[in-house]
Amino acid sequence: MKKPYSIMMTGLLSVALLAGCTSGNGNSGTNTPGTNGETNTPPTTEQTELPSKTFTALLDNNATFPYTADWPIWKWLKEKTGVTLDVQTPSGKLGESLNLAIASNNLPDLMYMPNRRESNKFGQQGALVDILEYVDQMPNLSSWMEQYPEESKAALSADGKMYMFPNQGFGETNRMIWLYRQDIFEAEGLAAPATFDELYEALKKLKAKYPDTYPLSLRYGQIPDEMNTNLAVNFGVGEGAYYDFESKEWLYGPVQDNYKALVEKWKTFYDEGLIPPDFLSLQTKQWQDMMSTSQAFVTIDYISRVDFFNNAMQKDNPSYNMQFMPPPAGVPGVPQHNPYLHYMEGGLTVASTSKHIEDIMQYMDFFFSEEGRVLTSWGVEGETYEKEGDTYKFKPEFTDVTEMRKQTGLQTSGTYAWIDYNAHLSLFSEDLQNAYTEAAKYDPANMQPRPAFTEEENEIISLTGQAIKKHRDESFAKFVTGSRDLAEWDSYVAELENLGLQKLLDTYKAAYDRQQNVELKVN
Repeated sequence: MKKPYSIMMTGLLSVALLAGCTSGNGNSGTNTPGTNGETNTPPTTEQTELPSKTFTALLDNNATFPYTADWPIWKWLKEKTGVTLDVQTPSGKLGESLNLAIASNNLPDLMYMPNRRESNKFGQQGALVDILEYVDQMPNLSSWMEQYPEESKAALSADGKMYMFPNQGFGETNRMIWLYRQDIFEAEGLAAPATFDELYEALKKLKAKYPDTYPLSLRYGQIPDEMNTNLAVNFGVGEGAYYDFESKEWLYGPVQDNYKALVEKWKTFYDEGLIPPDFLSLQTKQWQDMMSTSQAFVTIDYISRVDFFNNAMQKDNPSYNMQFMPPPAGVPGVPQHNPYLHYMEGGLTVASTSKHIEDIMQYMDFFFSEEGRVLTSWGVEGETYEKEGDTYKFKPEFTDVTEMRKQTGLQTSGTYAWIDYNAHLSLFSEDLQNAYTEAAKYDPANMQPRPAFTEEENEIISLTGQAIKKHRDESFAKFVTGSRDLAEWDSYVAELENLGLQKLLDTYKAAYDRQQNVELKVN
């Protein structure tokens, strides 16, 4: 018998920073899983020995680690669970393959979906299983949900069901930071700036010394939303709709006074040649060339760029030194924060048409056990890692995360749900390990909520929200480049309001209130 996982309505619950989401908290990156600052680690539950079973699965395929049935991870999982996956990978884009599978009603048992919006949509259409209906058969997932209640709540759809398995740990790969050429700053007697005013002064000095450069360069044209998010947080607001934990209300960042201060500062950078004149269209290749040839010295990007640049450039230029830079505060009184982007949106789902639902749930429960976490993070003792006291350590032949994943299949699509990110950290350079340690000090006290939306709410976000976003982006470009005078700021705010700004904020509030009024509890 399956027993439903009940949803109890309670008063508003405050959103706390997800426990254990940050791995860079001062450890060496090789601590025993479950001991890196986390508490109440779920106990490993002995798995019932299963007869050999095969489930079909549609998984994503990454060009960096192209799927192979020969990866050791599949053998290790079968040894622990008795399960073999008959894997299909998309011939083109994953989204297209998912749409075709759903439309045909010929669904594989397991499907990897890139985000919760997709899984919630297909789940509400009846194509996916509500995992909560089987959680009484999943002792490890049940314990995990008690340990990570906010992460579990974020996995819920607007109808209070869970169509995608939650995940935790791997999102650290999405952490974004400020980076700077420490060697250049030191050579010019400059300290890392703590405020945007100090950043401005440093950039001016670098421009004077190196007039053919643009000291600050971002790949705005490639990932504009991520760049806007980072800059907005530096000024204490959101890049769009965001929850203000002090006033306990939803606000729109780009109409706030602090956002105007951001635009003013960016216009100054533009006018004085401190950023590239084509910054709005700058693509990854152009940006990489600027950063690697000393045409720019400060940037914002994914934290892995520390090793990306240093490993490549120090071969010919040993003094080249890209390092973590604390995020500068945009205006007085605003804390130095980076945005909390280090979470995962994708994950595994179960088809409602599967004939093996209960067996699949038992299989997936293994991934939320401590034993499953170690296996999917580190592999097998003696084969991929060695244990020294309370410390896990990859064997000497594994020196690079990408190569480790290529060789073993660890942390590839469909092979993990809850991982110990210290496994990755242990293979990073000392500089990158230090960047993770330092970056964690600048995490916001609260993570921005990620409420699930109904179909009607998604339509408002798609239509009204996109119209507002388009006008915001166009206005930002005009204000910065001078084609629109900042004296027209109040008119710009009124224009956004006329496009339905309050309707958009009301939509976020309704979805957030619905999510916060839910408490997960086992009957």
